[in-house]
Amino acid sequence: MDRRNFIKTSLAAGALTGNRAQALPVLAPGEISPDEIRKARFPKDFLWGTATAAFQVEGAWNTDGKGESIWDRFAHTPGSIAGGATGDVTCDQYHRFNEDIALMKRLHQKSYRFSISWPRVLPQGTGAINQKGLDYYRRLTDALHEAGIRPFCTIYHWDLPQALEDRGGWPNRDMAGYFADYAGLLAKHLGDRITVWAPFNMPWYFTHDGYCIGDSAPRKRDARLFWKAVHTVALAQGQAFRALKAASSNATVGSAFECEPAVPKTDSAADIAAAADFDAYHNRFFLNAAMRGEYPAVDHDLLGFKPGDEKIMKVPLDWIGVHYYLRLIVSSNAAVDSLDPMSRLHVELGSQGPKPPGGWEMWPNAFYDMLMTLSRDYNHPIIEITESGTHFPDTLPLSEQLHDSARVEWYKQHLAALARAMKDGARVRAYHVWSLLDNLEWRAGFTRRYGLAHVDFATQARTVKDSGLWYGRVAETGRLAD
Repeated sequence: MDRRNFIKTSLAAGALTGNRAQALPVLAPGEISPDEIRKARFPKDFLWGTATAAFQVEGAWNTDGKGESIWDRFAHTPGSIAGGATGDVTCDQYHRFNEDIALMKRLHQKSYRFSISWPRVLPQGTGAINQKGLDYYRRLTDALHEAGIRPFCTIYHWDLPQALEDRGGWPNRDMAGYFADYAGLLAKHLGDRITVWAPFNMPWYFTHDGYCIGDSAPRKRDARLFWKAVHTVALAQGQAFRALKAASSNATVGSAFECEPAVPKTDSAADIAAAADFDAYHNRFFLNAAMRGEYPAVDHDLLGFKPGDEKIMKVPLDWIGVHYYLRLIVSSNAAVDSLDPMSRLHVELGSQGPKPPGGWEMWPNAFYDMLMTLSRDYNHPIIEITESGTHFPDTLPLSEQLHDSARVEWYKQHLAALARAMKDGARVRAYHVWSLLDNLEWRAGFTRRYGLAHVDFATQARTVKDSGLWYGRVAETGRLAD
């Protein structure tokens, strides 16, 4: 990348003796040195993987008895998604999963994190099973095992059956029981094939964006609904944990939490408190609900909290799933009086570190710091990196999308930070790139490409990018440099 400049220098003693000092790299702020990248090592049993989500890659939105999801409804509403994109076809993985698993095997992958579409298995959210939908996930997981790849199932990655939203959605406390029943059903029918389960993906995000600010499905804008929803999801997380364990003796259960390090914009007490609040709500709300049975300061009447709920929420997660993409700069916006805790904060993207084309700031030391903090605060749990990556805009020429050296550099930097964290005691056992494929990126549609493989959405052709080839070598060797 041209973001890094190298200079040559000589020490005075070296000049006098005729010896030249070795060239030293000039590092951008937050950057990790080439020497640390070169020395990074990962254990042979480390689980290298990729991640996707059903709505984003499967397509076949109304095929073989699948019901409508809230994201189907959202995408089919004009103006909701960039370019008018929908999840109707996207990567067509429903019909092409064998091709994608062959790609994973080619890249020496050992874990595949995917989600199960709730309305594909239970079109109405409860009631009769759609056998064709369940059989699809049997075929998918059987093919993964045959390829030597661990199936890692996210039970809910945002595609709620529309029929359940019509009954009140996540603000309806009854949803906790519906979800636990669904989780138990999956473990009963697929528990012989799947042992690693995450009930939810980024629960703060889908509750806040979906019910508070209305940027995502189901497009509600009511902070009171939002607080009801977060409590229902925390209860559902605990009840699903117990349902999975009851249905499958082999089940190990964590969840997949968004973790974006919050840096105070200034040294003021107000900004320091604002960053702490961001961390408490955005990063740890559902993690602390499970691990400690507690919330940050929230009016329990807003939540619909009942005596004993703290015991339902609290469960001993077998591992913690962590998403990492970027750090955020947070300052106080205390003048705002709102039931939305995020409105009292001003959140900015970091801008000091280098950026890939069209992407976010690269600051890998924030990744290291976050892993060490979580390890310290939760008694050194097993950690799975459930998502991590960076995107390029779809407007780049195809040659630049395929020869994506900036993405390779992003991964080198962050995986070097991960290796250092593991060396310093973080018990990380897996890393999942977001994503295996370019796919439908929610409201951004097809405008952002995260994949290790480029997808031509007109022909469905997959082409492995330079970053995919590089990641495959890392998975094979456990080293970041050749």
